[in-house]
Amino acid sequence: MSRSMTILQAVTEALDQKLADDRRVILMGEDIGVNGGVFRATDGLFGKYGEERVVDTPLAEAGIIGSAIGFALNGLVPVVEIQFLAFIYPGFEQIISHAARMRYRTRGQFNVPMVIRTPYGAGIRGPELHSESVEAFFVHTPGLKVVVPSNPYDAKGLLISAIEDPDPVIFLEPAQIYRAFKAEVPEDMYRVPLGKASIVQEGSDATIISWGAMMRVALAAAQQMEQENGWSCEVIDLRSLYPLDRDTIAESVKKTGRAIIVHEAHKTAGVGSEIISLINDEAFMYLRAPVKRITGFDVPVPQFSLEDFYVPTVERVRHGIADTIQF
Repeated sequence: MSRSMTILQAVTEALDQKLADDRRVILMGEDIGVNGGVFRATDGLFGKYGEERVVDTPLAEAGIIGSAIGFALNGLVPVVEIQFLAFIYPGFEQIISHAARMRYRTRGQFNVPMVIRTPYGAGIRGPELHSESVEAFFVHTPGLKVVVPSNPYDAKGLLISAIEDPDPVIFLEPAQIYRAFKAEVPEDMYRVPLGKASIVQEGSDATIISWGAMMRVALAAAQQMEQENGWSCEVIDLRSLYPLDRDTIAESVKKTGRAIIVHEAHKTAGVGSEIISLINDEAFMYLRAPVKRITGFDVPVPQFSLEDFYVPTVERVRHGIADTIQF
């Protein structure tokens, strides 16, 4: 049985079901208790599971993440909420120096089964440090898994898989589409495997690769170009940025001969650069055009209405498709 839910509702349900399923699971974060979190992702869970399972923490990201690492090393499975991705910076040292390295440091004797959930990305008219898209920091760090859902079904299934994973997972939730639309989500617990991309739409003329909120932009552009020009684009939702589904990307580009990458992070050294390198390594001889990137710009994410000029739009993606196919 399934119901129509938003991404935010799917996240809440995944947390609820894992709290009920596994006594080791605890939630930690600022205002996640009575208030239910800044976006209300934990709404109702404090009353249902109590203050020892839903821990309302002080305003101290380094302390929250450091404590969660200690809990994970001692048998619990903490799920940390950081209110916005850029608020994670005070806790960055704990993630990079300890959470990511513990399995390597102890030669496999200890692992850190924890999840750090955080909304990310522009489009919500937030002030400075509320709209960052710096997923590349974490993708570049050995020992971390990085997951980004783009729809309610994946949000629930990926989060359950992340909580059950033996290693630390950075779970990035695109704030722009938290409540933007609904989709069918099964009532029972289910898993979407980490490290496996989804082919959202099959095609033959070009491959479009994206994740998070940009998936809706990429898919809309692909569908418009097919209606107007007859160009058939294969659209891939990566879902996991690390581990990356190299096979799905390579096989799709070999089939279409063209690739367009869409992400809202800054262009320089973004995850799109790594995908281009992957394509060059594994599908270069199949390319009929240079790989195109449609991204955010190399500036801080601007505030308020200027966000609309920063975030990739359907029109920018349409131009990228046209440039690539007509090369």
